[in-house]
Amino acid sequence: MKKILLPFLPILILIGVVLSGCGVNKETSTTAKGSSQKEAVLKVGASSTPHAEILKFIEPELKKQGIKLDIVVINDGIQTNQQTANGELDANYFQHIPYLNQVNKDSGLDLVSVKGIHIEPFGVYSKKIKSIDNLSDGAKIAIPKDPVNFSRALQLFAANGLIELKQKEKDNFDYTLEDITKNDKHLKFIGVDGPVLVRSLDDIEAAAINTNYALEGGFKPKKDALIIESDQSPYVNILVADKSRKNDKNIQKLAKALTTEEVRKFIEDKYQGAVVPAF
Repeated sequence: MKKILLPFLPILILIGVVLSGCGVNKETSTTAKGSSQKEAVLKVGASSTPHAEILKFIEPELKKQGIKLDIVVINDGIQTNQQTANGELDANYFQHIPYLNQVNKDSGLDLVSVKGIHIEPFGVYSKKIKSIDNLSDGAKIAIPKDPVNFSRALQLFAANGLIELKQKEKDNFDYTLEDITKNDKHLKFIGVDGPVLVRSLDDIEAAAINTNYALEGGFKPKKDALIIESDQSPYVNILVADKSRKNDKNIQKLAKALTTEEVRKFIEDKYQGAVVPAF
């Protein structure tokens, strides 16, 4: 019997070591799982600038409250809203109310604003001219192609006397090229995806660019924009969640953390007027 068992002794020892090792890993895994249960995780989709930067700033405060932020940098607004609606994301922070309303209407979603956080004054930029007065006759102007920001860009040009638009009811943000009633410089507005507006400046005379993309492109909006919205813009950037989760206690804690005096100072100091607190 000894002669039969001895050849298998190293194998039995090896199996024992492996099982022992598995036992250690299982215990570690259980401990990790136990600790994660004590800390709530909020997965939030956000544009890289300034939204994700602001979220990063409040991470330590939320950590004290037992909330871990999982910040997902996004570049597709429609997909991000879909993910928020289906629960892949707990919330998102990148858009303004007119854009959200349009997405809800087009996609049949039921997302809501939890809290208004900041305003990003919308501006027009160029690599070819130094003043808006120098726009050439027939100049090509790139503007965001999504309907809400397309309309917003036209309103900015109209507010600065470059075009005239049909009169519409208050809070109607649905302007299209057909609503231009006067365009003395024969400006040609071209719809472009928001994330590539900065790159389009190499090919056209000017572009109307959302502030988050302008900041990512290295522009200082208050200094570099040829024209820019006032701080009273209705396009407040908001924290968004599905309607069923608007009053979720952790999402409410997130909203509160985003609207403290510390956050106000952070925004004012870091962005120097390119981003304006809306609380």
